[in-house]
Amino acid sequence: MFFALSKIFWFFVNPGNLLLVVLCLGAGFLWTRWRRLGRWLISAVATTGFILAVFPFGSWLFGALEDRFPPLKDLPAQVDGIVVAGGIVDPAMTFDRGQTSIGGAAERLFEMAVLAKRYPQAKLLFSGGSGSLLEQDKKEAVAVVPLFRQLGIDPGRVIFESQSRNTAENASFSYRAAKPKEGETWILITSAFHMPRTIGSFRKAGWQVTPYPVDYNTRRNAVTPLQFNFSYGLGSLGSAMHEYLGLFFYWTNGKTDELFPGPRR
Repeated sequence: MFFALSKIFWFFVNPGNLLLVVLCLGAGFLWTRWRRLGRWLISAVATTGFILAVFPFGSWLFGALEDRFPPLKDLPAQVDGIVVAGGIVDPAMTFDRGQTSIGGAAERLFEMAVLAKRYPQAKLLFSGGSGSLLEQDKKEAVAVVPLFRQLGIDPGRVIFESQSRNTAENASFSYRAAKPKEGETWILITSAFHMPRTIGSFRKAGWQVTPYPVDYNTRRNAVTPLQFNFSYGLGSLGSAMHEYLGLFFYWTNGKTDELFPGPRR
């Protein structure tokens, strides 16, 4: 139920959808006796669009997420396992076109390949089912198999968890599949912006993993100038809002114990 409701809720609060709805309402009101309200609505959309095009609010919010967990520079001497969260391959497109469709988080798999070669005795686990509300039969853990071969990793070495639909299920289902023993060291690889919610979910599942953030989208020390790019401003704001809302609802629904999980001291 939580999975379906989260998908439906995001459809209505997505900034792009909201702006389009308000724009359409404003245009419709222009043809009625509420023309003044229509002008106000259209003006509000235009003003919001200009602000998003100029001020990189999404980048600022994204930066706070990506900086929550520092890069793992000092690797452990002994690693018992490596788990990578899905979100790399579009399974629906892959099965439709017959060719592996890679998204923007390919660094997750590349870094897993590097660590897999560094720690040849470590167990490997890939967690990714389907995040689609309507196409649950197309699993990322199935679509990603050819990429392991291309990266020189025997798929027979990998535990493929294919039932998870969201981050909370990535954590709980991976824990069941890996059966980590007390005292083992497992490295968790996912995108830096997604690491707080992922770590919170793994901790809730009872698994203390070592975070290995990758796939950065913001520069930490760069001066952020004003811009004029509406599509980027809207897209980055939507992505950041999606993650912050995810953190909030995971916390309120007991899927994490912290509102904004961070490194343990």
